[in-house]
Amino acid sequence: MNRINQLFKQKSENIISVYFTAGFPNLEDTVPTLECLQSNGVDLVEIGVPFSDPMADGLVIQNSSLQALKNGMSIRKLLEQLTNIRDKIHLPLIMMGYLNPIMQFGLEAFCSECKRVGVDGMIIPDLPMSDFLADYKSIAERYGLEFIFLITPETSDARIRQIDSQTNGFIYMVSSAATTGTQTSFDNKVEYFNRINNMHLKNPRLIGFGISNKSTRDMVCKYSSGAIIGSAFIKALLETHDVKNGVELLLKNLKK
Repeated sequence: MNRINQLFKQKSENIISVYFTAGFPNLEDTVPTLECLQSNGVDLVEIGVPFSDPMADGLVIQNSSLQALKNGMSIRKLLEQLTNIRDKIHLPLIMMGYLNPIMQFGLEAFCSECKRVGVDGMIIPDLPMSDFLADYKSIAERYGLEFIFLITPETSDARIRQIDSQTNGFIYMVSSAATTGTQTSFDNKVEYFNRINNMHLKNPRLIGFGISNKSTRDMVCKYSSGAIIGSAFIKALLETHDVKNGVELLLKNLKK
């Protein structure tokens, strides 16, 4: 069974998923970041593939992506870093990237390499569901990869049900239609959260975009299986300039 599905089978609430940009703050930080997140009890990790135009991301992650590219990060370099990662890391790993660089590499070649190094799934925000179903779902299944799709408060019930029926793993609930970034409250999202819960989908959900402290984490965990944290971790890395201290600061902030 795919590690993502194993995780949700074993743990149905209070999951912590953390996103980081590969190659940030430093080019060779990928493996140390994964080791530190795992040793601090994180459940799931999204590895961001840097891209010059990350349209779903806010300024913090955009800047981390540009810095990673300046540092020399590329898909080939990342796959090289992840070779033999399963000797150390047992967490489910998801590649999060945009279609342009993945298509330049070759989507099937990328899937094949992800399987080789032990990646469990992918998030490609600008991959249309219609294209996935027509051209890529069979490839994903061939390599045992779960493709995770995003939904927002504006996503129709019909599309949500299509995503739920055509994918496994989990559904990534975006807290708002905005780009990534931190927020102070999700009180105005309760109607959206309740609407999704009342649909009784087969897939579990994780909520991302804006979680940065105990209040926002607790709020989204009431309405889903857990929280996805991205910008708050990048900010912690910027503040500490150190992977170990950055992880510790992030987890400290999530408890207060």
